[in-house]
Amino acid sequence: MREPEHRGPGPTSVPVSETAAVVLDDAGVVVARSELAATLLECSPGQTCAPLLGLLPRAGTDAGPVGHLVTIPGGDHAGQEAPLLCTVVRLTARTPGDSGTDAQWLVLVTPAETEAEAAERDAWRRRSGLSHAAAAGIGASLDVTETAETLVDLLVPDFADLATVDIAEQVLVGDEPPHLDTSGDVRLRRTAAAQSPEISAEDLLAVGEALPPVPDSSLMRPLMKGLPVVVPDVATLHVKLGVDPETLTLFVPRGAHSSVAVPLYARGLILGCVTVWRSQLPSAFGEEDAALLLDVVSRAALGVDNARRYTKEHRSVVALQRSLLPRAALDSAAAETVGVYQPASGGLGVGGDWFDVIPLPSLRVAFVVGDVVGHGLDATAAMARLRTAVQALADLDLDPGELLTHLDDLVLGLAGEEVTGDSRSETAVLGATCLYAVYDPVTRECAAATAGHPPPAVLSPGEEPIFVDTMPGPPLGVGGMPFEVTEFAAQPGSMLAFFTDGLVESRGGDIDEGMERLRSALAGANPDLTLGEISQGIFDSVLPQEPSDDAALLLARTHALSSDQVAEWELEADLSLVAHARELVTGRLSDWQLDDLSFVTELVVSELVTNAIRYAGEPVGLRLIRDRVLVCEVSDPSSTQPRLRRARETDEGGRGLFLVAQLTDRWGCRFTRTGKTIWTEQPIGGPLV
Repeated sequence: MREPEHRGPGPTSVPVSETAAVVLDDAGVVVARSELAATLLECSPGQTCAPLLGLLPRAGTDAGPVGHLVTIPGGDHAGQEAPLLCTVVRLTARTPGDSGTDAQWLVLVTPAETEAEAAERDAWRRRSGLSHAAAAGIGASLDVTETAETLVDLLVPDFADLATVDIAEQVLVGDEPPHLDTSGDVRLRRTAAAQSPEISAEDLLAVGEALPPVPDSSLMRPLMKGLPVVVPDVATLHVKLGVDPETLTLFVPRGAHSSVAVPLYARGLILGCVTVWRSQLPSAFGEEDAALLLDVVSRAALGVDNARRYTKEHRSVVALQRSLLPRAALDSAAAETVGVYQPASGGLGVGGDWFDVIPLPSLRVAFVVGDVVGHGLDATAAMARLRTAVQALADLDLDPGELLTHLDDLVLGLAGEEVTGDSRSETAVLGATCLYAVYDPVTRECAAATAGHPPPAVLSPGEEPIFVDTMPGPPLGVGGMPFEVTEFAAQPGSMLAFFTDGLVESRGGDIDEGMERLRSALAGANPDLTLGEISQGIFDSVLPQEPSDDAALLLARTHALSSDQVAEWELEADLSLVAHARELVTGRLSDWQLDDLSFVTELVVSELVTNAIRYAGEPVGLRLIRDRVLVCEVSDPSSTQPRLRRARETDEGGRGLFLVAQLTDRWGCRFTRTGKTIWTEQPIGGPLV
């Protein structure tokens, strides 16, 4: 239970029209008077003003006391003592040695407020201040709890000694509460509370706890219609609330004399309830207080409903974002990877940052990290489209630069749909950055291309981390510019860090400073820790306290295949060497104790090498890779894409590639700088027959 900062009344001023003025000489004779003074004091000019004689200063002084009880000489209150606020000022200057017999005095007299008048003025001030504060402070947050806390801080201590806000449990998680007819069906949870130090609230329900069920009663039914319930005497609750005495202590603070409950009512739904109590404030709650509280709470209800809707959208976007991202930890023959995503704070929420790890043929792996402009559901939907496009293009086994070129064309097309208004059902991508890198565990090299994205960092064993000197390309959607590919070595056990700018940028900060923080965090990473622990440590040390943008980090620890897992040969363009190629393959499979794969592999090699020699020329490359699968690759200098087709019964050829596809687990073709490579995969457990 919080104790908000005290907001007491400020200094008061008395209107000039309520001030009486009297001019007296040293003997207390009235020289002049105002009309109000004639009514208040009944002193005429030339007469001694007896009530004010005691206020004239003593000899040698220039001012008299302020505040004095005087006796009213006549009128309806004759003979009574009334508090008057008096100020005495000398009108004639005093010279040294002057006896002061000719001095004149101005006496300003103001009737003091009665208790009732003071109480009414104070109540008016509280009501006016609360209304203005509610208009300015409520609704600024998109968090249900923060909105509730703001409300109780406004109500205590000027309006109430204790205030609580109880919210429906569905609202707290962003869902819409059901339509209910009776108060006994409402299920609330205490969300915020504030109290003045003087009230006893130790036995009340604590923040975070669920309220016990309250039976439906005539006292509570107005709440279901959005109306306040005023309880000018708390003793009424003991009879009408319908709960046992032990439960009653959870609701009613000790020493409270009155209460008002107002529902958080929006769009015909009960979102919660606000309850205020008075114990030290002397006046009991009345209808004017209830009307004021209803006005304030109605503003809060709209704020709570807006925050609920934001919470629901945020949950949906986070769930969508999480479902679109790959598993946090992956382990393949090429690398062990861990990815972390953190939404932005400050109400911005989930954005379009993403990362991906895509297995490629021949045991290679692609690392992807990207950032779509904007936040919310639109950015997440746009990110999903780009991620799907990258996966589809990666399946074509394109060069990183060529893949980004195709992705850039896609973004340009989507942006064109937005401009022409053709895209109504899906969100167009209006701006994005992306980095695509491919690591080969056989060659131990990585090739990367970037479209307006920060470069990756490399931490080699025993060395300091460095940022790869990539050739930056334009962001996606600019068009007309090539994407250069940068190749760099990655030793076994190296750690690669791919990240979005939200990790290294801060509001008002320099991105170079953020990059240096990341470099220092990588340098200080303990290699004995898991990648998950390292990534969390990097986020804790690099990410700003309140990040203004969402951030993604993908860490990869590279693996490499040993020399006894790879066998490769180069053949001349001579069909007589096809038999020799089969012998080379069967011999190596025997060494690897994979004789059960020899039949299918011989057939695959025979068909692919024959086609390469017959149609592409030399040199012909042949490579076997052994890991969890057996990979067979045949390379040639031709850029012609092989096509799978079903041969007719009268055709003499055209069945080789079809047989290869039927007998292997997967097959495909990728283009290289010197031609193309056709690859096949077979499970180590045996051929698919």
